[in-house]
Amino acid sequence: MKAERDDTPVLITEAAPSYEDEYAARKRKYLTMMLLRLPCLILAGILHETWWLALGFVLLSVPLPWIAVLVANDRPPRKAEDVNRYQRSATAIEAGEHRVIDG
Repeated sequence: MKAERDDTPVLITEAAPSYEDEYAARKRKYLTMMLLRLPCLILAGILHETWWLALGFVLLSVPLPWIAVLVANDRPPRKAEDVNRYQRSATAIEAGEHRVIDG
């Protein structure tokens, strides 16, 4: 009996997501944050008789576009990669003893 073969691709590199995938994720974050502003403004309109609550919702909705732009324009941090450098010991070049001539 032959075992079934798994055709799922295996990730063999630590490559970052493509620019298109990253851009799509940032657009989704922006859209989500901007859509959160709409219920705040609607609730402020519904609760206009309770002025302090309506004012709270309006004040909550004011910084959302600014925050959404900041979050959408923020790219993920670069990975800290260790550079493979040759490390020699301190005595690798010089011999152990030196002959000193006093003159």
